[in-house]
Amino acid sequence: MGTAGTSTGEAADERRQLINVAYRLLGSLAESEDAVQEAYARWYALPRSRRDEIVSPGAWLTTVTGRICLDVLGSARARRERYVGAWLPDPLPTRAEWDNGPGTDPADQMVLDESVTMAFLVVLESMTPAERVAFVLHDVFRYPFAEIGGILDRTPAACKQLAASARRRARVARSPAPGAGQGDAVRRVKEAWETKNIAALVDLLDPAAVMTADGGGMVGTVLRPVEGGARIAQYMVAIADKAPGLELVERSVNGTPGLVARRAGAVMTVASFDVVDGRVTRIWVVRNPEKLRPWGQEG
Repeated sequence: MGTAGTSTGEAADERRQLINVAYRLLGSLAESEDAVQEAYARWYALPRSRRDEIVSPGAWLTTVTGRICLDVLGSARARRERYVGAWLPDPLPTRAEWDNGPGTDPADQMVLDESVTMAFLVVLESMTPAERVAFVLHDVFRYPFAEIGGILDRTPAACKQLAASARRRARVARSPAPGAGQGDAVRRVKEAWETKNIAALVDLLDPAAVMTADGGGMVGTVLRPVEGGARIAQYMVAIADKAPGLELVERSVNGTPGLVARRAGAVMTVASFDVVDGRVTRIWVVRNPEKLRPWGQEG
């Protein structure tokens, strides 16, 4: 394969890209970090002479990370069947707004774009593991199907078919890209919640809106999606009545306008929104404390 020469240094520089790939494949910061750490462990376990033979350490690490993620995705369905309530991807903070101090938290490495919005990640959950790997690596990261074939152990033509199938799923399930009006809609939801104005909330929510909450069995929340704008509005006001001292603040969540509920500075809940034509169609609420660790406290 030729000689890379500075392969060790090049490999170390790939961590940011690998974290971004793994998070989009897995939807979990902890699992993404574990996958990348395992890929590096396998890299450094190679004899130095073998590492020096590898022309592109990044391609090698991406292939290994992809295979690890594929294995994780294969077992995720069974694990999520045992999960208490709905499972949602980990919400991502924006580091410009939050300060947990210097470190190597994988959230620090994340590039926030349309491919990490909660709406997009939820769509990815509907795909098979192989579809998800082919779609994310090709459509998001522009890897050629020949390289993806090495990860999936399939021909490039088969990988192309997997990506096409995933693309069809995405077209059916995906909402329009977030528009400039999303921030205004989220702000109005916040104001209506704070004033416990059910009528205003109903007006802001699509009649067919759906709210999904993830508490992981660790904190109280609804175990099944709440359907219908009127029911969601009533639920939100009921929560406001039962949560004295809870403060809502506007924050970017996975790169789009969202809300964070905090008490005494500690983040208790992170909410993402899907807005179409000025009305909220989907709300994703993450309350599982393990998924909120990157949020810490507001700096």
